[in-house]
Amino acid sequence: MRSNFGVLFDMDGVIVHSNPAHKKAINIFCDKHDIEIDDDYLKNNIYGRANKEWIPKIFGDISTERLKELADEKEQIFRDIFDPEAMQVPGVIRFIRQLKEQKVKMVVATSAPGENADFILNKLAIYDMFDAVLDSSHVTHSKPHPEPYHNAAKAIGLTAPECIVIEDSVSGVQSGLAAGAAVIGVATTHTPEELSDCHLVINDFENFTLDSMLSLKD
Repeated sequence: MRSNFGVLFDMDGVIVHSNPAHKKAINIFCDKHDIEIDDDYLKNNIYGRANKEWIPKIFGDISTERLKELADEKEQIFRDIFDPEAMQVPGVIRFIRQLKEQKVKMVVATSAPGENADFILNKLAIYDMFDAVLDSSHVTHSKPHPEPYHNAAKAIGLTAPECIVIEDSVSGVQSGLAAGAAVIGVATTHTPEELSDCHLVINDFENFTLDSMLSLKD
């Protein structure tokens, strides 16, 4: 397999269908703090974004310490209610194993905190299949800024244009495109129409192969 090629995976919505659990966790969290948000706000302002970006938007001017407390509280609620094994995106584990067998370099680049990445990837027994796992602590600027995917590519000695990004959120797609990567959209969170900026859109990984993906690099 070509050494100048890598696959950069988002996690929530790509490896696991976790947004329903995130939505439930956010609703529990917001109810506890007497805050109301609707589905459109979730979809357009929270999914795919780091806690440090969306929490201050609904809580206002808060200290760094308070932000961390709130983020930790929300993510603990999520981990308490989420079952990664039951909610894996169809075909994704087979696909990741295929890439590993073909010695394709792989990175997870998630906006989630490291505790969530550890929890989900270890529950699925795939953490060690990735050459690097980057979480929200590894970036200064979150998606849709290109930094997450520049950093992910750099972690495997490549540039973003040498990689393919797999994303489910609009902000993640924008991040991958801004970094110069080819982007595959997974229509778990958004409709194919909402992911129309992607080079390719799939519903899941059931019939998706390495050869299908490599056609984007030809």
